This record gives sequence, C-alpha cells and structure tokens, in this order.
Amino acid sequence: MKLDLSQIIEMPGKSISFLTDLDVERLSAPSIKSFTAPPHAEGRVSNTAGVLTLTGTIHADMVCICDRCGKEFFLRKELPVEAKIAADESDEADPDVFPLEGDTLDVSDVLETLFILETESKFLCRADCKGLCPSCGKDLNDGPCGCKKEVDPRLAALSQLLDNKDK
Repeated sequence: MKLDLSQIIEMPGKSISFLTDLDVERLSAPSIKSFTAPPHAEGRVSNTAGVLTLTGTIHADMVCICDRCGKEFFLRKELPVEAKIAADESDEADPDVFPLEGDTLDVSDVLETLFILETESKFLCRADCKGLCPSCGKDLNDGPCGCKKEVDPRLAALSQLLDNKDK
C-alpha cells in the first residue's frame, strides 16, 4: 500500500491514518504453518516537529508448529510498531529509518519488515514446553518416558565408582 505523504511532510502536527492487509508470502517462516486470515495493520503516519513517525498495530492469527515438541498451536499476535520515516536524504543513512520514495511511503513494506524483525526466533506452544525425549521421541509434556538417563561420558569413571560402592 502506497501512502501519499505530500499533505503532511511540510505540515507539523498533521497525520494520515492507514489500514492495510499484509502479504502472507513475505511473512512466512519455517515455524508458521499458515495464517488463518491475512495479517492486517492499522495506524497513522504523523509529522511531529518535522519528524515523520509511523505508529500502529499489526494483528496476525497464525497456526504455528512448536519448535520443541512439534505440535500445532494457534497464536494470536498483536504487535505494536513504531518507525521513523526519512523526510530528507540526510536521514536515509540511518538503518533504523525507512526512506520515502518521493512523497510516498510503501506502508506494507515497512510493516512487513517490522513484523519480520519482531518475530520470535523460536515458536513454543507454551513457555514451559518440555519437548521430545532425545532417545525415544516421546512428548515429555504428556509425562516422563521410560528411558534410562544416559551418563555423560566425561563422568563415566565416577559412575563406575558409584556402581562398585553399591555392591
């Protein structure tokens, strides 16, 4: 979505609101199985004392795959976003500032970039997910497995001492 900012670039105190859907193809990640609906964003671009700022919220409903146990789960994400917009060339060197194309801003590009940057590196079905047993593959969230704990090879000699003590 291209947003024409020519009305507010030279007018401190003015703002323009936006409402747009984001491209699910660009937002895909290995742990995101699907989006239940296209993510959408709403907000405004404001001129405060000559500084252009985009503020808003991205809403996304996703079906994800847990990185520890492999189960599917639903995740509703509401991400508040804020970004500075370069009104002149001197600001464009800053990597935290998004450039204008003339007097227009590609709002979708800015919002998709912010969503990608704020996306978790690991998706977990719950904060205390125990994952899978590395030996048998049982889901440890359902209870302990019957596997015997393997002794760290560096401590094998100590384990033999303990076994001899029991005899």
